[in-house]
Amino acid sequence: MTTHQETRPSAAAKPVRWAADVVATLREGARLRLDYSAQSLWSVDRMIDEIRRDGAPYAAVDAVLRGLGAYAGEVIARQTGAEWWASGGDHWIRTPDGRLWDPMDEARRCFAGDGSLRLLCRDATTADSRQEQ
Repeated sequence: MTTHQETRPSAAAKPVRWAADVVATLREGARLRLDYSAQSLWSVDRMIDEIRRDGAPYAAVDAVLRGLGAYAGEVIARQTGAEWWASGGDHWIRTPDGRLWDPMDEARRCFAGDGSLRLLCRDATTADSRQEQ
């Protein structure tokens, strides 16, 4: 019996792991269930806002922000069929319409008070659906 296993580009390995790690950590620590839906990004944006308001230093939350950005990228990938791309240690999502999105940077912008992973996902999925029409 042969089993079919879906393969993903090697660029996806790290962000997929970062996303899974943050999902598990938040489920256990914060009792927050993230289900890879666009709606779950409302909770992620609120969480980043709370971390910022609590005055956490960036260095202390850098890995969490990376994980939350990777989670948003996975939401986009699952909704649009986008793929992860990597270069020089940076990771981006490339939607089927050819556009590149940087969810990790968007998470850092959220922490700075000037970004939204929910809106990034909306823009990436809306741009993709417009392309299909």
